[in-house]
Amino acid sequence: MAAWGVLLDLIVFTIPACVRISRWLTGASKSLLPDGSGPRFDWVWGLYNASHSAFVFGLCFVTVWLLIRRPALEMLGWAIHIFIDIFTHTGLFAIQFLWPVSSIHFDGKRWETPWFLALNYAALASVYLWMWVRRATNRASRE
Repeated sequence: MAAWGVLLDLIVFTIPACVRISRWLTGASKSLLPDGSGPRFDWVWGLYNASHSAFVFGLCFVTVWLLIRRPALEMLGWAIHIFIDIFTHTGLFAIQFLWPVSSIHFDGKRWETPWFLALNYAALASVYLWMWVRRATNRASRE
C-alpha cells in the first residue's frame, strides 16, 4: 500500500529531479531550482493532475478489480495519498481531485505551517509509540 502512495510523486517528479541534479553536478546549472536555462517540464502538470485525480484513481481501481476479480486493496495507498494532498496542498500544487471532469480544487493548509507541522509530527510519533508498545507487549506475552 505504501508503494502506491509514493508512486504518484515518483512518477511525476523523478525525471525532472534527475535532470536538474545531473545539470547541477555537471556545472550546466548553478542551482537545483529551475533557472530558465534547462529543459522545460510542462508535461509534468498534466501527469500531476492525472495521477492526483480521484476520478482517474476510481477508473483504474474498478478496471483492476474487473481484471483480477477482486478489489486490489493495496491500491488504496493511492487514494489515501490523494485524500491527504487535497487538504495539504495549495497554490500551484492544489489538487484538482476531479480532473479531467472538473478543475475544482481546495486550497489546503501548507505542510510548513508551524502548528500543522507539529500536529503531523505528533501524530507520527503517536503511531510509532503505539506500534512500539504493542510490539513490546506481544514480546512479553510470548515469554
